[in-house]
Amino acid sequence: MKTVVGVLRGGPSSEYEVSLKSGATVLEALDKERYDARDIFIGKDGQWHVHGTPMLPERALRGVDVAFNVIHGEYGEDGQLQRILDAVAVPYTGSDAFASALAFNKQSTKDVVSKLGIKVAHGVMLDKDSTDNIEKTAFDLFRTFPHPAIVKPAIGGSSVGATVVHNFHALEPALHKAFAISPKILIEEFVPGREATVGVIDGFRGEKTYALLPVEIIPPKKHGFFSYDAKYSGETIERVPGNFTPDEKQELMTQARMVHEAMGLSHYSRSDFIIAKRGIYFLEVNNAAGVGMTKESLFPKAIGAVGAKLSDFLSHVVELARAGRRS
Repeated sequence: MKTVVGVLRGGPSSEYEVSLKSGATVLEALDKERYDARDIFIGKDGQWHVHGTPMLPERALRGVDVAFNVIHGEYGEDGQLQRILDAVAVPYTGSDAFASALAFNKQSTKDVVSKLGIKVAHGVMLDKDSTDNIEKTAFDLFRTFPHPAIVKPAIGGSSVGATVVHNFHALEPALHKAFAISPKILIEEFVPGREATVGVIDGFRGEKTYALLPVEIIPPKKHGFFSYDAKYSGETIERVPGNFTPDEKQELMTQARMVHEAMGLSHYSRSDFIIAKRGIYFLEVNNAAGVGMTKESLFPKAIGAVGAKLSDFLSHVVELARAGRRS
């Protein structure tokens, strides 16, 4: 009898469209001889659907052996969906609710990673509730914080709401943009350098935590950094594997494994880094739910670069979830 895999996609976040595409890729790539794939769509309003029929989560998940979660952003990555799946006792891919919430918060993640001895950018966090005057806040920040800086929401992924600020006039709009996404935002020094991303998979090829080859990312010049627009403009240049020295490659892979394990992440994750003149800086980690699976996404390309098929990786993860194996 085939294992029924419910592929959860969509969701209420700003990454809705990407999640739909990621889910479509998973539905297509799952091994048809082993798995019966069920498309479970969650609308922007949070309503669950199967075959176009709205229904409660417990009904949508009836008969599902494993839930494959590709709900990017809020709801899918932050622990909310994980708690629903725990409540109905359906095994699911990715990290548990606690680790998901931890990884979704950029400041909490930085606190954990910095204790590992890994470099992180200097930054400050602002709370919207205690920021009465955005204009004055921008003025104070520009006088006291080194620029260029990057302003971004403290939660979320895909660089949604992030802006690189080079002058005072750009700072206030950047604060408003980030606050529109999250009530807490980060202002960090902008560390120039080459951007790299490294995927990690649990129990792959006989290793406890297997690091994929680093991918080098070169965004279009007009974007300046790997912004949301750059990621989905079709113009981003990716080198798989990247143009790294042996020492850089080894250090990137080592740090990605360290982050994955220290954060308590499960099944797979992807960590982003900057290779600067001062060394390698950690940027952020995407737990499994936030890792893109579209045909343009970095993770599937990295899987192919080590000679593995996407269908084999998906089968590996489904079996990890089915066995209840978590870090």
